[in-house]
Amino acid sequence: MLLLTGVTAASLMMGKRVSGQSMPRTPTQTPIKRAMAVMPSCVVRPQQTEGPYFVDEKLNRSDIRFEPSDHSMKKGVPLRLVFRVSQLEGNICTPLKGAIVDVWQCDALGVYSGFQDINGLFDTRGKKFLRGYQITDAIGKAEFVTIYPGWYPGRTVHIHFKIRTDSASPQGHEFTSQLYFDDSITDRVHAQAPYAKKGQRNSSNEDDRIFQRGGNELILPLARETAGYVGTFDIGLQMT
Repeated sequence: MLLLTGVTAASLMMGKRVSGQSMPRTPTQTPIKRAMAVMPSCVVRPQQTEGPYFVDEKLNRSDIRFEPSDHSMKKGVPLRLVFRVSQLEGNICTPLKGAIVDVWQCDALGVYSGFQDINGLFDTRGKKFLRGYQITDAIGKAEFVTIYPGWYPGRTVHIHFKIRTDSASPQGHEFTSQLYFDDSITDRVHAQAPYAKKGQRNSSNEDDRIFQRGGNELILPLARETAGYVGTFDIGLQMT
């Protein structure tokens, strides 16, 4: 089972932290601090629901904007999405190589590929846009090129992801969750085309019941990049 503790690697190595106050300094903490300085950021995050739109399409690709059937590209603000996946082994955080990272999301108008909407708003059966997976490299990194997601009724803006290790083995592990965005950035993005065509969204982060179950730990930090954004998400998994 994946242990979902919400603690940082720093707290694992330095002992408990209460209300942001560190334990008293001792001479033995000096080498620990030096070790922490070279460690990757490693945080155990909460799992969240897979939702109804996951399809295991086995699309090994980094640029998920394209629809394979006709090579059309989904329009939207570019987003480069970088996962840095680690595992906790005792008190040490190490890169997790060879893990499968799946990503799936809606387009700028709130449409997922591969489904027929129950209210008849869209029918994208057979389509595979904005889906794909990558395998983490030697430093635990998996990178995607996508677009900033749109919205649909009842949910705040989000991207789904799943991390799997050796699914053919009984010892394989699976972690599923969602990434979220700062509401102020979403408002700026959604004021642009093609997002603005859908109108103002009806759910923010604080309105979303799924976000309320740990979503603050799953907000994707963003930096501006040419014509868009880059977001890097560090996630550490304890697999015991």
